[in-house]
Amino acid sequence: MVKLKQISVFLENKSGRLSELTRVLGEHEINIRALSIADTEDFGILRLIVNDPEKAWKVLKERGFTVSGTRIIAVEIPDVPGGLAGVLEILEAHAINIEYIYAFVGQRRGNAVVVFRVEDIDNAVKILQEKGFHLLDGEEIY
Repeated sequence: MVKLKQISVFLENKSGRLSELTRVLGEHEINIRALSIADTEDFGILRLIVNDPEKAWKVLKERGFTVSGTRIIAVEIPDVPGGLAGVLEILEAHAINIEYIYAFVGQRRGNAVVVFRVEDIDNAVKILQEKGFHLLDGEEIY
């Protein structure tokens, strides 16, 4: 399955809230594989890729966090100048809107790993695979 599960958590922008969330995950043996935070003055949205998304969702809900799930794709791209532009141009040429993007920490086989949330995920998967891009599956990411 190349459509991966991402956990999104609404966090109040107050001291200790992120620490509490990471402590809860650690207590339940849930490993964070990648993360991104978008914030405002009052709150933030923490996006997480974890090794066990279903378990993470359950334990965070039980601890009172506001949690939702989203489907994303993780794409290997050449780690060279313009590597990201190549993927973005393909998506643009097919009118696939990108809602957000962030980089996965680390590299695989000399390639960068970039996470995409797109409006038309099925079409994006099909097109990128046809163009020869490797989309990472759950076993490779989680």
